[in-house]
Amino acid sequence: MIQREIYLNKLRQLKDQNLIKVITGIRRSGKSTLLEIFKNELIYSGVFSKNIIFVNFEERENLNFTDWTELYDEIIKAIDTDNKYYIFLDEVQLINDFEKLINSLYTKKNIDLYITGSNAYLLSSELATLLTGRYIAINIQPYSFKEYTLAYKDEKNTDRLFRKYINESCFPEAVTLSQKSKDLVNDYLQSIYDTVIIKDIAQRYKLRNIHNLHRVISFLFNSIGSYVSPTNIAKELNKNSKKQISHNTIIKYLDYLTQSYILYVAPRYDIKGKELLTTNEKYYVVDLGLRNITATNKYDTDIGHKLENVVYFELFRRGGKVYVGKHNDKEIDFVVQKSNNEREYYQVAFTVNDEKTFKREISAIKRINDNYPKYLLTLDYDNANIDGIQKLNVIDWLLQ
Repeated sequence: MIQREIYLNKLRQLKDQNLIKVITGIRRSGKSTLLEIFKNELIYSGVFSKNIIFVNFEERENLNFTDWTELYDEIIKAIDTDNKYYIFLDEVQLINDFEKLINSLYTKKNIDLYITGSNAYLLSSELATLLTGRYIAINIQPYSFKEYTLAYKDEKNTDRLFRKYINESCFPEAVTLSQKSKDLVNDYLQSIYDTVIIKDIAQRYKLRNIHNLHRVISFLFNSIGSYVSPTNIAKELNKNSKKQISHNTIIKYLDYLTQSYILYVAPRYDIKGKELLTTNEKYYVVDLGLRNITATNKYDTDIGHKLENVVYFELFRRGGKVYVGKHNDKEIDFVVQKSNNEREYYQVAFTVNDEKTFKREISAIKRINDNYPKYLLTLDYDNANIDGIQKLNVIDWLLQ
């Protein structure tokens, strides 16, 4: 079992803080396992197991809990006022009026509350309004490359391992299955895809035309790292198609897909004008292996966009708001706005050994006249400082 240290450290820091810990992310990204590891840490640190209540609402024995008041009464019966209790509610959105359950438990001063959910609905619902300023969200994704290497301890060639990482799945269970059978991995990924699309999206939002949803997903999976808009998606999908799809429907689908955490959006930021632009965003897929479900994802093809996808999620994990940048007529791959008002700029390229490519990549970031850190990430082996721009090997950077 891989210790998800980046997320565990956050939970350790938040332990006993008067905040609800909300762990979100796509299904099977490791939320339940994370809570199990943290629960075991609590026991190891001296917390009695009777002071920990762990309920996974996807388990058969808990399917009978549909009314929040019944569950609340069960939990309250199991605790007393003289001791500290740690309550873990896994996939809590499956409970009717779960917001009322969480709010009622939060009022108890001797309860430290942890909840998970596989849909952003958890935080876009009444819960966010009820608990403004009283919760902190931790978004979890499948394995980072650093975590991925821990699952392949016998593989010492990080270059070879990285090629595997960007071409296959990094869902925790998929990584385990891949060491047994690729067919099992494909079946597993298909089940995740079907569950997210059918259960989390189609059923939740009562969609009648799932075929159009699949078409939009396929288009976006093939367009990672490219600027897209609802207008150009509709235009492309409606070419030579009898089944037309409207601009407004595309907008809804994009919202559903980001709400389910299968896709993440990077808004476009005008560096010079210091404002967000409302057109042409980029979307990144939470797991590159999922592209095998809908797209022709040939091994070692489209490396540049896959690399960009990996860098986006690593920046996301490391904290801050991640944008794609515009500076005059140049495009910057990523602008990261840190919480301390600091900023970082990143250009990502497969290689810049070609002089023309080097000039194109470096000129875009070189023209930004401020003193914030600027990075050029490539798969080249040389690390260098070029007029204040730090060129780094992306694998070294990922393993820092």
